[in-house]
Amino acid sequence: MALALCGGAPPVESKPAAKTGKPHAVSARPESVAQQGIPLNGLPSLAAEGAIVLDALTGETLYEKNPHEQLYPASTTKILTALLVIEEGDLDRVVVIEPRDTQVEPCAIGFKPGDRFTRRELLYAMMLKSANDVAQALARDNAGSVEAFAEKMTRRAASLGALGSHFANPHGLPNPDHYTTPYDLALIARAAMQQPTFRQIVGTVSYAWTTQQGATVLLKNHNKLLWCPPWKFEGCTGLKTGYTNKAQGVLVSSALRNQREVISVVMRADKEGKWVDSKALLSYGLSHLPENPRFD
Repeated sequence: MALALCGGAPPVESKPAAKTGKPHAVSARPESVAQQGIPLNGLPSLAAEGAIVLDALTGETLYEKNPHEQLYPASTTKILTALLVIEEGDLDRVVVIEPRDTQVEPCAIGFKPGDRFTRRELLYAMMLKSANDVAQALARDNAGSVEAFAEKMTRRAASLGALGSHFANPHGLPNPDHYTTPYDLALIARAAMQQPTFRQIVGTVSYAWTTQQGATVLLKNHNKLLWCPPWKFEGCTGLKTGYTNKAQGVLVSSALRNQREVISVVMRADKEGKWVDSKALLSYGLSHLPENPRFD
């Protein structure tokens, strides 16, 4: 089975039509870090159009920038996909790949119809390699169709308080009906990190993927904060990267120090800025955690 890499230029997407009654999910490309140059409560300047950092224990917001702006989430969508699959359980159940699962582009693990993998194996491939065909297979296995799964995603997000979000697919490819906010994405990530299996997966640097032919391929986590200098962040525990032309750089990340954890989200940043911003937000959050946590 050929393994398609997830690098290279993403496809060009058309701009979604404006919708009455909903803030549009696309805005102008943000300025670079150097261009912005605006100090924000002791933080370095942010490239991201939207950002937030939360106390993972209490959910308290420690810093925010345009937290309720509706933006494309790109592959950070897969955080919610994984949460729904893990919550259903039976992760050693075998998923048989169907022809429609092999037709998702551009980022793919390289399925063939009839291939068989456990849900657990597919979760590692989806979260580390960000494979869109894997997200499709997991969604179809869970709900019978992408459409039904997307409805479950929107309902589950709302149950977490993520009321500014709507999901149309399990992988995050652009769709005018597929959007979230920095605040909502942080709520979803916080819920996901309360699942031990999810936490283990997103904290994994590399995973040995066994093909149907018995070959082993090493899947490397796209989250450079876990392992890749100069972006490696001490204490990083996850989470998920994202990029499309319309979304630009998106990154949800988390870090743990002295038994306290924070979760940060940056949305619509430039290529380098998502790493710079995330490190700044994690550092800021960890140094501004309240000594006496409040539980609302």
